[in-house]
Amino acid sequence: RARVGDGGAMAEPAAPGRPPARFHRVHGANVRMDAARTRATRVESFANALCFSQEPLAPGEIFLVEIEEKEPGWCGHLRVGLTAHDPQSLPALPEYSLPDLVSLGDSWVFAITRSHNRVAPDGEEAPRERGPLWAPELLIERLRIPRDKLVGRSRPGRYSHVLDELYRTNALPPTARRSRIGVLYAPRPDGTADMHIVINGEDMGPSARGLPAARPLYAVVDVFASTKSVRVIQVEYGRGYLPPWAQKRGGEEVVTPRPHGQCLSGARGVGHREAGGGPCRAQVGPLGTTHG
Repeated sequence: RARVGDGGAMAEPAAPGRPPARFHRVHGANVRMDAARTRATRVESFANALCFSQEPLAPGEIFLVEIEEKEPGWCGHLRVGLTAHDPQSLPALPEYSLPDLVSLGDSWVFAITRSHNRVAPDGEEAPRERGPLWAPELLIERLRIPRDKLVGRSRPGRYSHVLDELYRTNALPPTARRSRIGVLYAPRPDGTADMHIVINGEDMGPSARGLPAARPLYAVVDVFASTKSVRVIQVEYGRGYLPPWAQKRGGEEVVTPRPHGQCLSGARGVGHREAGGGPCRAQVGPLGTTHG
């Protein structure tokens, strides 16, 4: 069910020294990619539009997309998350991220809503501190991500997000056109990681805990139902945390992201199947229903 994309525009530049973020060559049969694999468009139906990041994400590296087109008449919206499955290792690409991909295990995917599923310590919902949405950096754990690219503009090309009314009031609906959705993971001292979803510059809190941080984790983007087309947004990475790429600079711990194409173990070209310890149990978010 997978096919290679075709046609389209060139990718925008990535941060200096890093290749641009883009989608994997393996994707759903109903997806058309542009030549740079930074724009994914569902060409028919409402399903078979599963997409992945080209490479596993580094700790704290956000995979960010902007919703470019909507298609009215379907129930359900964009779904995003992470998977420990190498897309090329899947014998058949699932039709849906929810429940099909999640049912395979080692995948954590959620339907995008403002009231997002969130996992708190001891199973209790903890109040989430919200900093000002116009602050220059988004803080997640000890990660710092420049906010400038995290928010869609109410008017394309507008210079400053600080002056954008939709940004200042956070009035942009999470699945509207020009809304920007990102996913990342923040490793923890016990060797696991928390998955975070960011909607228009706002961290929704941990959506899933206990992810296997030692395994390669790919971003998942399901261009589902009323979401018709999405585009990858390049993000310049800020300071962050976590060994083995952390280095001390001026008394602060910062991330030196690993090269794209390198597994978290340091190996290249390795099939990422389940290895010891048993599977990590998937946590399923709300399912959107479909109507033909």
